[in-house]
Amino acid sequence: MKIVIVGGVAGGMSAATRLRRLNEDAEIIVLERGPYVSFANCGLPYYIGGVIKDRSKLLVQTAEKLYDRFRLDVRTESEALKIDRQLQKVTINHQGYLYDERYDKLILSTGAKPMVPPMKGSREADNLYTLRDVPDAERIVRMIEKNRPERAAIIGAGFIGLEMAENLYRRGLKVTVIERAGQVLPPLDIEMAAAVEQELISRDIQVLKGKTVTEFENHGATVIMDDGIKLEADLTILSVGVQPESSLADDAGLELGMRHAIIVNDQLQTSDPNIYAIGDAISIRHFVSGAAAVIPLASPANRQGRMVADILSGMERHYAGTLGTSIVRVFDQAAAVTGLNEKQLRSSGITYETVHTSPYDHATYYPGSKSMQLKLLFESQTGQLLGAQAVGAQGVDKTIDVLSTAIKAKMTVHDLTELELAYAPPFNSAKSPVNLLGYASQNVLEHEVDSIQWSEVDKETHEGSLLIDVRTESEYDQGTIPGAINIPLDNLRERIDELPKHREIIVTCQVGLRGYLAARILSQKGYKVKNLDGGYKLYSTVFPATSKEGV
Repeated sequence: MKIVIVGGVAGGMSAATRLRRLNEDAEIIVLERGPYVSFANCGLPYYIGGVIKDRSKLLVQTAEKLYDRFRLDVRTESEALKIDRQLQKVTINHQGYLYDERYDKLILSTGAKPMVPPMKGSREADNLYTLRDVPDAERIVRMIEKNRPERAAIIGAGFIGLEMAENLYRRGLKVTVIERAGQVLPPLDIEMAAAVEQELISRDIQVLKGKTVTEFENHGATVIMDDGIKLEADLTILSVGVQPESSLADDAGLELGMRHAIIVNDQLQTSDPNIYAIGDAISIRHFVSGAAAVIPLASPANRQGRMVADILSGMERHYAGTLGTSIVRVFDQAAAVTGLNEKQLRSSGITYETVHTSPYDHATYYPGSKSMQLKLLFESQTGQLLGAQAVGAQGVDKTIDVLSTAIKAKMTVHDLTELELAYAPPFNSAKSPVNLLGYASQNVLEHEVDSIQWSEVDKETHEGSLLIDVRTESEYDQGTIPGAINIPLDNLRERIDELPKHREIIVTCQVGLRGYLAARILSQKGYKVKNLDGGYKLYSTVFPATSKEGV
């Protein structure tokens, strides 16, 4: 069997090496249009920032090493130009020399390319860069070392944009981040992304939200936004997302779907039975919603590469879909997401509940513990897990990985309460953050407490609900939600007669736990009460300028 793979890096090289392990006598050819067939593209921002100092550390394998160990025919600087599906051959351009290569099976691992929206003056901007591969990173590093820029603009506040913001900051540049959406990190919900924005601002990084760059002047030195604001920049990184690199498939008449991604079935087979596709170029099924999605991530690409090799080797494999589990570090904060966020749930029509908690990553009596902000989304009737998000200095990766596994296993909030996770004071709490998230969600699901979200509380108090802050007097004096009355939890039973039964009561505390206890007291005394999910900490993260008003 002769297998031609178009594209290396994550998906293509995973497929090639797995194919060799399963098929010693197969002819395996890998075509890579760039100079490097296997490199760690996720590490590129850290190479630019100087965290990874040796470029060779990014080169996972070379063509020579792959031949020596796997007898793979790896051809760099070889671009696939055309697929002839009837004759089952690929036309290849190697440094100007054109030739054809026949195949029995073809695997497309063409990846994705940076989106470059139309912007006046972008072609003349000589300081505008995108980041996709090692040569891109090398160009940016050379520019920094040669020109010594002082001001950088990052267009796009997604994962790569914020990684670039941090690394250019570490290079000593004054950084401005420009984002079209109303928040940084659009894959997260807005209240979870707010803590990351505060981290950026604490480093004197300017964050401009709800703005679109439309034009460049002075060869890119002036960045102009849709509202007329101008920003001077010596270096601009365009990081507004990627789009599937599917032109080869399109020209061959393969079926494309959303965002021009290549449509595949659950065995990663395209509309041509002899052609398979993997990685960032394909449209897959979202594991939770079942809807078509394009989720360009390294981990799914690697797994798809291995799976397609298994399928071509006669094994029964079916791709179940992608969760989109992702994580990013922004200075001292990490932010992670898995499954669906609220924006996606609303658009999909799935009914859901939301719970926020603020647990510590390990036992608080053991030195060094840090709090996290967790968010869980679950189905309103069954409690099945739909999505999760986490932000914090420590423990974010472990927590989101457990929750991702739980979603993959189709667990419910009840299952989270029963998970037995490793505990010792330096590593965890006896009731882990995941257990606590399950308990809080179970209370909502079983109507032990009615909750209200940070985005609803101002409206409901304006319409007549009474807001009670049950924190201590000293906490209350340091800041509270406008209009809140302070009745500390420990005094609530003695002062309960001060509260009118004809009004709905909203209780808030720092993170939601004392509010829950207050809600249980009041509800059993006949009051209609709601607990502010996430408490004052979450509210003040979204509205940092809020201060206590007299009542």
